[in-house]
Amino acid sequence: MAGIEVTGPMHERFDEVLTPAALALIERLHRELNPRRLDLLRRRAERTAAVAAGADLDFLAETKDVREDDSWRVAPPAPGLEDRRVEITGPTDRKMTINALNSGAKVWLADQEDANTPLWENVVQGQLNLSDAIDATIEFTNPDGKHYALRTDQPLATIVVRPRGWHLPEKHITVDGEPTSGGLVDFALYLATSGRKQLDRGQGPYFYLPKMESHLEARLWNEAFVIGQEALGIPRGTIRATVLIETYPAAFEMEEILYELREHSAGLNAGRWDYMFSVIKTHRTRGTDFVLPDRNSVTMTVPFMRAYTELLVRTCHKRGAHAIGGMAAFIPSRDPEINEAAFAKVKDDKTREAGDGFDGSWVAHPGMVEVCREAFTAVLGDRPNQIDRARDDVHVTAAQLLDVASTPGDVTEAGLRSNISVGIQYLAHWLGGTGAVGINNLMEDAATAEISRSQVWQWLHNGVELADGQRVTPELVQRLIDEECAAIEQRIGADAFGGGHWAEARATFTDLALADDYTDFLTLPAYERMP
Repeated sequence: MAGIEVTGPMHERFDEVLTPAALALIERLHRELNPRRLDLLRRRAERTAAVAAGADLDFLAETKDVREDDSWRVAPPAPGLEDRRVEITGPTDRKMTINALNSGAKVWLADQEDANTPLWENVVQGQLNLSDAIDATIEFTNPDGKHYALRTDQPLATIVVRPRGWHLPEKHITVDGEPTSGGLVDFALYLATSGRKQLDRGQGPYFYLPKMESHLEARLWNEAFVIGQEALGIPRGTIRATVLIETYPAAFEMEEILYELREHSAGLNAGRWDYMFSVIKTHRTRGTDFVLPDRNSVTMTVPFMRAYTELLVRTCHKRGAHAIGGMAAFIPSRDPEINEAAFAKVKDDKTREAGDGFDGSWVAHPGMVEVCREAFTAVLGDRPNQIDRARDDVHVTAAQLLDVASTPGDVTEAGLRSNISVGIQYLAHWLGGTGAVGINNLMEDAATAEISRSQVWQWLHNGVELADGQRVTPELVQRLIDEECAAIEQRIGADAFGGGHWAEARATFTDLALADDYTDFLTLPAYERMP
């Protein structure tokens, strides 16, 4: 095809995904939308510069009419998305695809973003796995002989695909010599490969949209949906999208984001880990008022996080949309005491969300599905959701969203070490092609590494003093990197440490944490290191 080039290797069955129809859609989307995508990324940089210069985020004056107009609503829940009381997340490798669909969750977030790595083989093979799952032909056998197949004794989870964010390119597909948008590639490949199949099954092509920072970025997605449906002869409005409110700027534009997507909207999600990352990133040079303590001490009940989730539920239900809660990242352990404490925390977290009005929530492991379901069923009963609970009692101000300074907790050496160790461990797996990694009984994804390296950078560049009196300096960070890497090597063995991606991971983390200039997304330089 003229203008579009695929430079990634063609493996077995890849032609079932990289079809003429899919490539033609990618080409059209790129030519019609990519200039605006790049312009919107430039606008992000301009807003970041304004905040660094002292401007505060606020609700937009120019969209006040949208917020004050009580007449509009989003589309009603689509088939398969009426009841979302428990959703499971995970990458689209074959084993995870089967386990997620079999888990008993109502929805599976099939992740082509933070829990995936954009290796070319992952990008295309993930689409094949989704297609095979819809056809009910997917199977997998482990090297040890354990066989996995879709169960037939209960309904499978509804598939909702998370494409990559607007900032990520796809270097293996170019149009007119330009890298394409990773998000548009993921969207187009799924729509062209599986969109019609989903309609034939009585559902539709559904998406989770990550990392957006403004309603104008939501408008761009809506235009992509219109183009895609038209190009493939799919009825307009059958695509539905849930938006992750996981950036600080987007928290001030929730209603506008729903408005832009309203015929295609399926609600909003409270993406708590990336939200914390965005809080740090947005105000990284604004001093101690925006410095967060150790990551694990920032709970969902601290003032600025509470304001964010309360506003999200209020906004969604005002407009007839689902409000989906945050991630329970715990992985069941072989240690009964660890399990008992973790299950109690997850139960409390999900009970709070259900009580606050959320319509469902996320888990990262099949073992946590029942805990989440029980918490929401205790509130919902037989009702599919609680969208009718308006939460008119909620009135959140910009000052409350910005009240990071009231967050209790300390910055400790243990927290600094944890950020370094977890960040390097995750990056080593990410560079090797694995985006969902179990570390310290938690299922970590790219948001973990982003928070880890961002906190180190912020503490270093704002002269933060640890609870024991040590100041965070380049020398201290470098020494702890050396010590934590030595501890990892001792634990996994010299051969494993020397034979993996540990040197690259260490170099990437060190560069990002100690650099004079902050890098917006670690996945960008890390992607450049990938083949």
